Amino acid sequence: MTKPRWKRRKDARPSEIVSAALAIFTERGFAAARIEDIAARAGISKGALYLYFPTKEDLFRAVVRETVVPNIEALQAQLVVADMSFTNLLRMILPHFAEVVVATKLGAVVKMVVGESGNFPELARVWHDDVISNAIGMLGKLIAHAQDRGEIRPGDPRIHAFSIMGPMLMGVIWRETFTPLGATDINLPKLARQHAETVLDGLLTTGGKQ
Repeated sequence: MTKPRWKRRKDARPSEIVSAALAIFTERGFAAARIEDIAARAGISKGALYLYFPTKEDLFRAVVRETVVPNIEALQAQLVVADMSFTNLLRMILPHFAEVVVATKLGAVVKMVVGESGNFPELARVWHDDVISNAIGMLGKLIAHAQDRGEIRPGDPRIHAFSIMGPMLMGVIWRETFTPLGATDINLPKLARQHAETVLDGLLTTGGKQ
């Protein structure tokens, strides 16, 4: 009798499957990612994987909730206890975002969602509900509070939030799409610091400037 190529560990956890799915998704994209390849990367059978995640969309949802959402929640927790001006908050938030993108596979996930959500709308739905709406909502609330304190000029807080994060998203897409083709890379942490100062120059009232 031939031995199986692998043997399922009794303590195999969904988190191991999620890690394998993240690796396969970012390497091959959502459409090309095969459940059997994710199972093999996790060291379990395809059937065992289906016991945890019935569909590939369920796997993507788990990837987002286990690898992306915790970063947002951690930042929110810091902001809850922070007693800082909007100037200092923005100087913390944008570099933090850049650091997370550089240190993780977040950028590759963003590229996948943007590129494949037309054929897989569930990707965009999960990304919007679990990531974008929370992040923009958090930033919008910070802006609204700063407006109430007289630090920031009048304007729709949500639109201000989009204006702040737009160039950062462009930087992420550039790094994931054009840098691998030989285009000059963008230093995302440097972009974050410079963009923060540019935004603050336009948003802050005279009383809010530091």
